[in-house]
Amino acid sequence: ILNSQFSILNSQFSILNFNYLMLHYKLYKNNSSSEKVSGLWFARAYQTETYDLKKLCEHMSEHDTPFSPGVISGVLKDMIRCVKELALDGKSVKLDDLGIFSIGIHSTGAESPAKFDVKKNINSVRLRCRATGSFSTSALKLNIKVGEYGKYSTETVTP
Repeated sequence: ILNSQFSILNSQFSILNFNYLMLHYKLYKNNSSSEKVSGLWFARAYQTETYDLKKLCEHMSEHDTPFSPGVISGVLKDMIRCVKELALDGKSVKLDDLGIFSIGIHSTGAESPAKFDVKKNINSVRLRCRATGSFSTSALKLNIKVGEYGKYSTETVTP
């Protein structure tokens, strides 16, 4: 029964219409010392809210699913644990139409393999996520609506 319910959910999810959604941005002025970009205006993605796991589970349970926020939370917590386990074991984990999760290393070079020292040359380890499928960069560029979140004002406001 669960497999058939998941199949129904997957087919419903894939045909959902996200045309009403919009990525918001705010403008900011670059004040860096670089001559090429100093003084130029750029867009920066703006998020209106951050959903934690509890709020995400409540949101998901409102999408015509027979699963409660508690059941969804249990499944997602298990998924998170397994993604961490697999990534730390050197595997990539692909969640279709979302991203491919893996661990990346930022390191500085050594003159030779013999002079490479893990403590000295590995600067950081981080979680990477590469967008995939309908959430890939090329798909988003074709399908996303973008709108400014509030207008930037250069006027001075006096109290």
